[in-house]
Amino acid sequence: MEVNPYAKFVGDRDPVAVIRGTPGTVRELLGRTPEEQTRVRAPETKWNAREIVCHLADCEMVFAFRLRQTLAEDSPVLQPFDQGKWALRYGNLDVAEALRMFAAAREWNVRLIEATTSAERARQVTHPERGTMTFWTIVETMAGHDRNHLGQLDRLAAE
Repeated sequence: MEVNPYAKFVGDRDPVAVIRGTPGTVRELLGRTPEEQTRVRAPETKWNAREIVCHLADCEMVFAFRLRQTLAEDSPVLQPFDQGKWALRYGNLDVAEALRMFAAAREWNVRLIEATTSAERARQVTHPERGTMTFWTIVETMAGHDRNHLGQLDRLAAE
């Protein structure tokens, strides 16, 4: 498996600028989507808009821990998670609450990332499925993950 399967979604964009802007873009895309439509899944999609936003909120908690673990421990091993199993709980969750949680946690993570030194960004961590990566690889993964899901939300909002 690739170290960062989401790299292709980032291209030459600044990862920090991408992750800083994502909550606002999600808010804008949801604003173009009627609330009842956020629960509708298009036939070719895995998740509906509400589930995608809930997934972003869950992943932000995971990224928050991974970033801090990488800074606090020497060469930690990250814990993978089964996003499909986590998504089983999204049916009862409110999209607006998920977005608020995502935006707040993201702001906190961006502040942490922006305060890191180049040495801290080079700290190594191991992902059991992806191998050795760095703190900065996690940041780039966050940006690519965002871009991937923003594309999905944009397609759903256009329908």
